[in-house]
Amino acid sequence: MERIQKLLKSNHQWAEQLKADDPEFFERLSESQTPEFLWIGCSDSRISPTSSVGMLPGEMFVHRNVANLVHHGDMNCLAVLQFAVEVLKVEHVIVCGHYGCGGVKAAFDDARYGLVDNWLRPIQDTMHKYEAELGKLAEYDERLDKLCELNVIEQIISVGETTVVQDAWDRGQTLYIHGWIYRIAEGIYRDMKITVRSLAELDKMRQETYRPKAETRPAVPG
Repeated sequence: MERIQKLLKSNHQWAEQLKADDPEFFERLSESQTPEFLWIGCSDSRISPTSSVGMLPGEMFVHRNVANLVHHGDMNCLAVLQFAVEVLKVEHVIVCGHYGCGGVKAAFDDARYGLVDNWLRPIQDTMHKYEAELGKLAEYDERLDKLCELNVIEQIISVGETTVVQDAWDRGQTLYIHGWIYRIAEGIYRDMKITVRSLAELDKMRQETYRPKAETRPAVPG
C-alpha cells in the first residue's frame, strides 16, 4: 500500500506544480478537450506518449495496445478512432511502433504465451508477406528491427482501410496518417517519412507494399 500512496502523493505534487504555473489549467481542461492528434502506440511501460513529445494533458488522444496493432475487429480501437475523428476532429493520426517491441519479437520467434498469441497473429502474417525482404538481412536484430518498421507500415494501411477514415476522406475532412518509430535506448522518435492523407495515397501505398520485390540479377556478358 505504501507504493500506492506514493503514487497519489506524486499526483498531488504534479497537479500543484501545473496549477502554480497556470492557476486555471485544470478548470479549462475540465470544460472540453480539443486535441489535434490521435496516438496509436504500444502499451510498453517505457514509453510515455504525451510527455515525451512535450505535450500537456488534453493535447493528444491516445490508444495503446500490445504491439500497436489495428485489428478491424477490435471495437475498442475502432471506437477510439471514430470518437477521435468524428467527434474530436483530430487532423493527425500517429501510428508509432518501437524497436525491440516484445510483441513483435514474440511473433517473430513464434513464441507461445497463450491468449496474446492470437492477438499477435497479424505480425506473423506481415513477416510471411515480407519473408524475402527480411531474409536478405543477415543478423537477427536487423530482421527484428525491420519487422518492427514493417508492422508500422501495415498498421498505417489498416487505419486507412477503416470505414471511419475512408468516410472522413469522402466528406473532405482533413486527416493525415503518419508512421513513427522509437528506439527506447535513445528516447528519440523517428519519422518514417510515410504520410497518407487520401484514399488515392492509400491505394498507392498498398500497391507498393504488395508489389513483389524485384530480384537483382547479374548482367549477362554481351
